[in-house]
Amino acid sequence: MITASIYAIMGLGGQEMLLIFLALLLFFGAKKLPELARGLGKGIREFKDATKDVRENIEDGLKETK
Repeated sequence: MITASIYAIMGLGGQEMLLIFLALLLFFGAKKLPELARGLGKGIREFKDATKDVRENIEDGLKETK
C-alpha cells in the first residue's frame, strides 16, 4: 500500500519498474542483486531506528521540561 503510493507520486508504472529492474540486473548481475538489496534494507532499518531514537529523545526532553 505504501509502495503503491510512492510509485504513484514518482510516476512509475509497471513498465518503468520492469525496465529499471532489468537495467539493474544487466549492470550488477544476478548474484549481486540480493546482496545489494540486503544492504539497502539494513541501511533503511538503521535510518528508521535512528529517527525513532531521536523522536523518543525529543519526547522525553519535552516531558522533563513540563
